[in-house]
Amino acid sequence: MKKIEAIIKPFKLDEVKEALHEVGLQGITVTEAKGFGRQKGHTELYRGAEYVVDFLPKVKIEIVMEDGMLDRAIEAIQKAAHTGRIGDGKIFVYSIDDAIRIRTGERGNDAV
Repeated sequence: MKKIEAIIKPFKLDEVKEALHEVGLQGITVTEAKGFGRQKGHTELYRGAEYVVDFLPKVKIEIVMEDGMLDRAIEAIQKAAHTGRIGDGKIFVYSIDDAIRIRTGERGNDAV
């Protein structure tokens, strides 16, 4: 099993969710996050004073799937989250040793 952790722009969440649903993935976890990468934030003018916004709003999506779904899921996220501008985000892939559904006790791919 694999886990994808994707950091994307918040306004792209619905598009990414739909793209993942189209490739057959249903369960995702979404967390609001703040951070910066190469863009290192930006400056804003508020009531005549300039200040630096270091941490930009982001959304973190987490999905666990069987190995065979990985490439389709990555491609779906890349296409749906892409704007072509700096700060589009990152995708991280992890190996998962086991998963257990608490309610039924199912393990592995059956639990996902």
